[in-house]
Parts: sequence; C-alpha cells; structure tokens
Amino acid sequence: MTDDRDYAAEAREELGFSRWWLVVAAAFAMAVVSPYQYVWSSIEGPIARDLGIPLPQLGLVFTLFVILQAGSQFPVGWWRDRRGPRAITLGAAVLAGGSYYLLASATTVWQLYLLYSLGAVGVGVVYTVAVNTALKWFPDRKGLTTGVGTMAFAAGAALFVPFVRANSTAGAYNDVLRTMGLIIGVVILLAGLLLRDPPESWYDVGSDAVDADRDGDTGADADYGVREMVRTWQFWLMYAMFVGVSGAGLMLTAKIVSFAQSMELTTTTATLSATFLPIAGGVGRLILGELSDRVHRRFAMAVSFTLCGLGLYAVVWFGQIGATVLFLAAVVVATFFWSPQYTLFPSIVADYYGESGSSANYALLYSGKMWGGLFGGAVAGWSVTRVGWSATFLVGGTLAVLAGGAALALRPPDASGEPARTSGATIDPESQD
Repeated sequence: MTDDRDYAAEAREELGFSRWWLVVAAAFAMAVVSPYQYVWSSIEGPIARDLGIPLPQLGLVFTLFVILQAGSQFPVGWWRDRRGPRAITLGAAVLAGGSYYLLASATTVWQLYLLYSLGAVGVGVVYTVAVNTALKWFPDRKGLTTGVGTMAFAAGAALFVPFVRANSTAGAYNDVLRTMGLIIGVVILLAGLLLRDPPESWYDVGSDAVDADRDGDTGADADYGVREMVRTWQFWLMYAMFVGVSGAGLMLTAKIVSFAQSMELTTTTATLSATFLPIAGGVGRLILGELSDRVHRRFAMAVSFTLCGLGLYAVVWFGQIGATVLFLAAVVVATFFWSPQYTLFPSIVADYYGESGSSANYALLYSGKMWGGLFGGAVAGWSVTRVGWSATFLVGGTLAVLAGGAALALRPPDASGEPARTSGATIDPESQD
C-alpha cells in the first residue's frame, strides 16, 4: 500500500484514546434517533385516537420527516465542516429529544406536525455528524465505520419496538413518548460532548493513495468544496443513482405490508416481512461497507444495487405464486442489498472529493432521499392505482438495476479529465473560515 500513515496512532495521539470510541458514540446517537423513522407506525394509531382524528390525517407527518431529515443535512454539513460537531450535536439533543418528549403533550394536528418536523431536523443533524465522524477519522476504513453508524440507525429501533408495542395504548403511550424523549436527549448530549473533528494537519497528506491502491484508480489530488463537486459529472450520476435506489428501497419499506396483503399472503407473512426489514438493512450496511473497503467501491455498488433490483423482481414473482418462504427470502435479499447505499455513497463521496468537506458534500448528495421518498410514497401510491402492485414494484426494481449498471461508469474526477489540483486545503473559497 502506497500510503504508510498510521492513522490509528495519529488519532490516539491527538485524542488521547482510540478513535473507535468516536464511532461508538456516533452509533449510539444514531440508534436512539431511529424511532423517528422506524417506530412511527407503532405510535401513530394511539396518537390519532388520542387526538380524535382519522388516521389518514397523520399521513403528512412521515412525509415531513423524510423531507426535513434529508433536506436539513446540507446546511448542517456546511456548518459542521467549518465549526465542528459539538455545538450542533448538543442542539440536536434538544431538538430530537425535546420534540419526542413533547409529543405526549400535543393536542392538535399542527402541533404534531411542528414537533415531528423539529425532531426531524435533530435527526438530520445526528445523521450528518455520525456518518462524517467516521469519514473524517477513518480514511482507511470508510466503508466499515460508516456501516457501523448507519447500521445503528437501521437496527437501533429493534431496541425500542418491543417496549413501544407493549405500551402503545391510548392510556400508556404518553409515558412511552416521554421516556423515549429523555433517552434520546441524554444519549445525544453525551455523544456530543465526546465528538470532535481532526485538526487541519490531519488532511495535509490525503488518503487518496489508500483508495487508489484499492481501486486501481487515481484519487482526487485535493479536497473539493461543494461548488467544485457539482461541476463534475460524477456527482450528478451519483445523485441520479441515489434517487433511484432510495426510491426503490423506500417503496419497499413503506409498502411491503400492503403489497403482501394485495397478494393475499397471510397476516403473519406480512408482519414478518416488515420485521425483517430493519434487521436485513442493518446487517447489509455493515457487511457491504466492510467489503467495499477491500474491493473496488464502485463494483461493490454495482453488485449491491443490481441484486437489490433482482430481489424486488423476486418479491413480485414469489408474491404472485404465493411462495411464502421464498417471498420472505426475497424481501431480505432486496433490503440487504438496498440499505448499503447509505454506507457506500458517503464512502465514495469521500474517496472522490476528500474528507475535509465530506459533511456538506455528502449532505448535498443525501438530499436525493427527498426525491426517492416522493417516489417511494406518493408516486408509488399513485402508480398502484394505475398499473397495480406488481408493475409498481417492478419499476422500483428496474430503477435499482439501472443504478447498479451506472455505478460501473464511475471514476474519480481527475481520472476523467478534470483539471489537475494542488494538494492541500479545500479549494472552494466558501469553505474558508
């Protein structure tokens, strides 16, 4: 390997402890905010009954969450790259923990919308800080460490779901919300006190040699700012891929129970399919993240997204013929290979554009989740009424397969003819303090 830096030793000298503790802190913060996305379906019923409104009136809550959680990450990343993670993470403790706590006191729908939206911003802060803590401190293990954090976000809800479901009655759920709000706030607060970014000297010698040695490509000669990144065709290709894969995966996540019911599969099958989603997703992020550190990153993306699409095709086929066990296996395969996009994309953004500005750079790419959520929710719902469940799921599978093929075209910016750059600090003038 051409880069002989001992990142672990340098980090220990700077921090006074192993850099892995930063990943652990970030993972705990990710785990405790996961109920916003994965536990909502368990509490929306009691909330609707308590407010005395039809359940469909709460449909906008989750849509607002997806938009604000994804949309908040770019300004959060911009701030974090310049000011560090601590202050903004402490603010997230108030937003995410306080909003969940106050849900118990909401008496109107607009209060619910407001609180969940504020909490979504807090989740966006935690997500951005956690993912980019891994990217900044582990240029040599990007895939594995981002996999740990994003796995915690996918699988962390498993710690809360039994407690919530056991107490999600109109009489008990208020105490559940308050307890979870306190847990969310305290854990993020403790994580925020520990997290920090590397000093500027950390970036003086980049990690591109690590990536070049693995990929057989020439890495970027310097850190890119957002303005420079959006001038490269690689970013826009990745953005289209991100929208396509997230659309397919969010459709699967949001509608797998309804799809199973439409195929006249048993209630147990529908419940199991939803139960397997966060487990398969969490494991997939960790395994594919680690694998991508050892092989061509873009090849890992190509294989992962293509198998996600083929898994969705299999979901349709086995659902149609009523093969219960094979249907559940197909759901696991599709989710296992979809979910790693949240590990692979931040890693390759750091590979191509550097770690110094990774928070803002990946946050801009992550905004594609908003469009993916639109497809996975409203567009997929409209499509079901027009062409049916099977055709809609096949479209989602095709989007994932196309994204897998597109990944093979990716190359680091300089390798594709971009102007040569000078090693050192981020070139984007907006990135200077």
